[in-house]
This record gives sequence, structure tokens and C-alpha cells, in this order.
Amino acid sequence: MEEKEKKNKNKKQKHQHPNDQTSKPAASDFSFKPSSEVKGLKFGGQFIVKSFTIRRARPLELLKLLDFPPMLNKPNNNKLPFPSTTAFLPTNFTILAHHAWHTLTLGLGTKKSKVLLFVFESETMKLAVDRVWPPEIPLGEVNKKLIRGLAGYEMARFKFRKGCITFYVYAVRGIGNMGFSSADDLRTILQSVVALKDFLDHTAMLAMPNQRSLNYCPPVAMAH
Repeated sequence: MEEKEKKNKNKKQKHQHPNDQTSKPAASDFSFKPSSEVKGLKFGGQFIVKSFTIRRARPLELLKLLDFPPMLNKPNNNKLPFPSTTAFLPTNFTILAHHAWHTLTLGLGTKKSKVLLFVFESETMKLAVDRVWPPEIPLGEVNKKLIRGLAGYEMARFKFRKGCITFYVYAVRGIGNMGFSSADDLRTILQSVVALKDFLDHTAMLAMPNQRSLNYCPPVAMAH
């Protein structure tokens, strides 16, 4: 009986998913591949979605989207979490276009938007890549310009469907590097996404500070 129980336990351990967020995987468990080989965004047969745009998010928008608790009563709370992470959110046009497409196709068109999170192995790497990447880009160009365009890098890809929003999370490191120095941030982000409830509509997106209306512009600082 004891031998059977041991065999059953071994089988369960073998079938455990390597990126199971209930455990705490080491950086070596993340499946890194060259940027030319890693999977990109998927669109199915609805090619019109490729023309919809996403924009780079501000740090506070990322925290709000992840429903991350406020950093209160903690040392160095003037520094925001995830300093090596770049996020892209649907633009206001994309959110409205999804609704229009869904209506025009009598419910056959997708209403699902995509959110991209790139967790770099260092803040220096993130800043260098941010200078090259455009602040806004059509979804159809993401695979070519943001993913395949990062020659000399490796990525680990994670995908989560949360109602009408699909999260794509990419861990990014230099090719040939061992381990992942931002593993703690990556693990926290993955756990936060897993813990999110399904988005039933895009209300949360429309409530983002940058997206109050189509013609909304952030206030410009003026000297007094």
C-alpha cells in the first residue's frame, strides 16, 4: 500500500504544470526562447482586430489594472513596484471599435481586447527598449516590431484569459543569460493576473485616467 501511495504522489508531481502559480517556481523553470521563436499574439480569423491599437501604460495604470494594493506604510514607498515592467493597454478607439464590431456582426465579432506586459530582467534594459518602442502601435504589428524586433533577447510567454481581456505576459532577458533577476516581480505579476476576476466589459479600461474620453488630453503643467 505504501509503495502505491508513493507512486501516486510521484505521478502527481510529474503532471504539475511548470508555471503553476500555486507553487513558487524558480527562474530556471520559466521556458525562455529566442525572440524569433517565442509565440506572439493570436488573432484567429478576425483580421480586423489587427488594426486596433494599444498604447504604453503609465505605472499607476498598471497597478490599477492588476488591482495591486497601495504601497502604504512601507519603506521606500516613493518608488513604485515593477520598475522593470512595460505594459500596453487598449486605446480608447480600440475599446469603442470592439463594441462597434461586435454590434455590426450581430454578436459574431469578438469583444476581447489584449493587454501586454513585458517584464525585463533589469530597469536599465526596460529604459533602453522603451526608447526604441513606439508609444502606440497596432496589434497587428506587435509580433513583428515588439517581439521579433528584439533581436538578441530571450522571452518566456504566459497567456491568461480574463473575460473580455486576454493578458500576454513576456519575461525578457539577454540571450544566453542564466536565471532571471526580476523573477520576484514576474511571479508577483503572474499571481496578480491569476487572482483577477473576469472582466465582463471594458469599463475598467475606460476608467483609466488617460482614457476618460476620445478627446481627453492630460493637463499641461503651467508656470505661475
